[in-house]
Amino acid sequence: MSCSFTIDAAAFQQHDGIRINYSTQHFDCPAFTIAPHALLFEQDIHKQTVDCFTYNGNTAFFKVDPCDYGFDIFAAAFYLVTRYEEYLPHTKDMYGRYAHENAIAFIHNFLQLPLVNIWAKDFLAALKIKFPADQYSYKAQYTKFRFKPTYDIDIAFSFKHKGFFRYWGGFWKDLSKSSTAFFKANSSTGSIMKRLLVGLGIEEDPFDSYRWMNNKHSVYQLQPQYFFLVAEKNGVYDKNILPHKEVMWRLVKYHAKKYPIGIHPSWQSGDDTHLLQSEKAYLEEMAGKSITTSRQHYIRFNLPEGYRRLIDAGITDDYSMGYGSINGFRASIASSFYWYDISEEQITDLRIHPFCYMEANSFYEQHFTAARALDEMKHYYQQCKAVNGTLITIWHNHFLGTDPMFAGWAVCYEEFLRWMAEQ
Repeated sequence: MSCSFTIDAAAFQQHDGIRINYSTQHFDCPAFTIAPHALLFEQDIHKQTVDCFTYNGNTAFFKVDPCDYGFDIFAAAFYLVTRYEEYLPHTKDMYGRYAHENAIAFIHNFLQLPLVNIWAKDFLAALKIKFPADQYSYKAQYTKFRFKPTYDIDIAFSFKHKGFFRYWGGFWKDLSKSSTAFFKANSSTGSIMKRLLVGLGIEEDPFDSYRWMNNKHSVYQLQPQYFFLVAEKNGVYDKNILPHKEVMWRLVKYHAKKYPIGIHPSWQSGDDTHLLQSEKAYLEEMAGKSITTSRQHYIRFNLPEGYRRLIDAGITDDYSMGYGSINGFRASIASSFYWYDISEEQITDLRIHPFCYMEANSFYEQHFTAARALDEMKHYYQQCKAVNGTLITIWHNHFLGTDPMFAGWAVCYEEFLRWMAEQ
């Protein structure tokens, strides 16, 4: 459904199709009127009064004077999708990120809903009542539901390929913690045995789940996206195999030939802006192709600086819009959108692809069992499917391997894929 915009009252009244009046002015011609909230007419950024209420069964805010719709859907959607509240003074979490506890979506219990998509469907239904399809020639086009699995490869292997000092350092660390339960899977002695068996080539590395993932993609006809961390030195939060290792070159090249891949900017790159460019260039050399997609390691970014860095580095698509502390819809939307830099009052070419589920949040932050995480994934599938959105999930290779710590999670993921295929 195409549209045009005008501030010419005469042109508005002469239009022979659907008219949406976003003003306080009254017109004699048929028009769907929404009284505007002040937000979209402001040029400064300041704390907004957000009083939530229920409208047509959904949470809403920015209530306006009686008209054809009970709240300013345009201003409210803008507030959520642009992450307006993240430009305001707020509390950071332990990693220096915007703490999800600040967000109105968390405070008012709609974090688990793609509320903007839900509003859009409700708005269209109201518009159809005002302008019946049998009297007006128009057709609304919906997007199609999509499932896009994504993977962060930030610890490519548990034991293999880490070099002499890291391998034997880990061995002696495990040995120092050993107990009499030598073969107990979850004990440090069990780790010693596993480390030795992997080192001798008798067993596969517990984080090596790449063939398993490839098989699932083939069986369920999936089109995944991979993100690789290629920090040139390790740090507290950057622990991948170093990118100069031959095994990492092989791993990246293999996936780059088979799937779309992107950069997983290191934690260190958040402190040194030059590292993002160098890591991206390194990954491009490894992959043999241009890299234009990204997702921040630990979901570490702040607005607007984080996205501006990506644009400066030549990134066109980012998959970081979500929380690294809880699952849900950070921007309250299950559709991609172009980032609007509020402080510059400028739309950009950076396309944002929001995710709503990450298994690490379920495991580490929400303390869910694999069975409960399966129910959680089904919830997000149903929410995205209901609004013809895109379900983007994040998994890590180490959750899908054979490490006893993550026992049951690969089964959970495969069960979800099987269940989804049957829907």
